[in-house]
Amino acid sequence: MALVNRLQCLSPSLSSTHFRKPKSVNFHPICSLYYDSSSYSSSPFTEKHSFERYQRDEWLYTNQVEKIACCSFPPDSDSIRQDDIALQLPELKRLLQVLREKRESEGCGGGKCGPGNVFLVGTGPGDPELLTLKAVRVIQNADLLLYDRLVSNEVLDLIGPEGRLLYVGKTAGYHSRTQEEIHELLLSFAEAGATVVRLKGGDPLVFGRGGEEMDFLQQQGIQVKVIPGITAASGIAAELGIPLTHRGVANSVRFLTGHSRKGGADPLFVAENAADTDSTLVLYMGLSTFPSVSQKLIHYGLPPNTPAVAVERGTTPQQRTVFAELKDLAQRITLAELVSPTLIIIGKVVALSPLWPLSLKEASCLVEAN
Repeated sequence: MALVNRLQCLSPSLSSTHFRKPKSVNFHPICSLYYDSSSYSSSPFTEKHSFERYQRDEWLYTNQVEKIACCSFPPDSDSIRQDDIALQLPELKRLLQVLREKRESEGCGGGKCGPGNVFLVGTGPGDPELLTLKAVRVIQNADLLLYDRLVSNEVLDLIGPEGRLLYVGKTAGYHSRTQEEIHELLLSFAEAGATVVRLKGGDPLVFGRGGEEMDFLQQQGIQVKVIPGITAASGIAAELGIPLTHRGVANSVRFLTGHSRKGGADPLFVAENAADTDSTLVLYMGLSTFPSVSQKLIHYGLPPNTPAVAVERGTTPQQRTVFAELKDLAQRITLAELVSPTLIIIGKVVALSPLWPLSLKEASCLVEAN
């Protein structure tokens, strides 16, 4: 409860902060199989130390945005994370106090009206048009929105004029906030009567740790409502024309994680039990472990020529796609220099995509030309 204690140590003379909505970015669609490098300059997602992120969250960094803009960021470290949080805490305290005062002015002092609601909202794989109507409504009416790295910038542009954004994203080697701190933030603002929205890429209950947050808050007496999102597997497969199941081809689909946290099963062990020729396998967060996972899958029975595809930044204008047989996909990923987030789909259904024969033909021509 350390973060809650810090947030509750507030000065009595506090005022509201003004939020300025970020400018929207106009993206231009590109081919889903290849990409134009001129269109690849800006990420559709939040980079952990981008100036755009600090502009979006500027209410948290009073008098700090210009300083941030002219400075280059040193390598990621825990000290950077702590400095980032230290800059945020004063404004978080002010917002918490403003929300409490607002509740008291409405006759809700002393917890008479109960805590606010927390919404776990899935924002889909990146394309804002894949949001549900309910998700849009909740986003536009939230007091505070805690968002992950894989929530696209266009989705964040939908917030209401009174909404406040707080980045809580995680990347390898850099967690802007620990999971425990995210729990405490959700609890603190909900107890103050705020409508809090937790924005997650894809679906909040598919590799999104939404279940952990829901369990924690419910144990504290906070009502949690889940608004599902289109998970990356469904959104990206649809974009490529790949049916995740298909009569006579695949009778089941399995979602696998490419990396594990403490207490989780090792991805290589998962691969040993997933080598089913009648299933479609979808590997999340598996870019770094895929070479080993693919070898395991082949060793335990998947044919080396099983169709497969890796998709970077799926459903966004920056989407890049690499089709190959399972035995060749790891090498093709390396040659294409795909980066996170990349989703990998493995199974006979991949060959049903209208891009599959085209991709193999193009790859063959490239090999012959070399």
